[in-house]
Amino acid sequence: MKYWLLKSEPNAWSWDNQVKEGPSMWDGVRNYQARNNLKEMKKNDLCFFYHSVTEKKIVGIVKVVKEYYTDPTDKTQKFVVVDVKAIKKLKNSVSLDQIKESKKLENIALIKQSRLSVMPIKISEWNEIIKLSSI
Repeated sequence: MKYWLLKSEPNAWSWDNQVKEGPSMWDGVRNYQARNNLKEMKKNDLCFFYHSVTEKKIVGIVKVVKEYYTDPTDKTQKFVVVDVKAIKKLKNSVSLDQIKESKKLENIALIKQSRLSVMPIKISEWNEIIKLSSI
C-alpha cells in the first residue's frame, strides 16, 4: 500500500462534498506530475484530503476505490482520474503551519512542491501526521 495527499479548494470540492457524494472521481488534475502520481495509485491506497488555498489543512482520509482511467472532463484525453471514498475525518485537522513546524516533516512534498495537487507521502510522514491529528 502507498500513501498520498490530494489537494482541493474547499469552495470547489470540500471534505463535506466528498462525504455526501460517496465514492466519486478525483477529476480536474491538469499537471503532468500530478497525473503520473494518479497513475501510480492502486486500489486501497490511502490519501490525506487537504483543503488548500483558504484553509491549508489536512481534514480527512480517503481511500482509492478505482484505479486510474481517462478524465471525462479533459477534452485532450491526456489526463486521468481515480475514484476515492471518504474513510475518516481527522479528530483534529493538521494545518500547514503545524506541518512546517515538525522536524519529522521537513522534507514532505507539501512543503517542497507546494503547487503540486497530488503527491506521494512516505509512511513515516503519514504516521507523523496521524500523530499530530490525535493531539
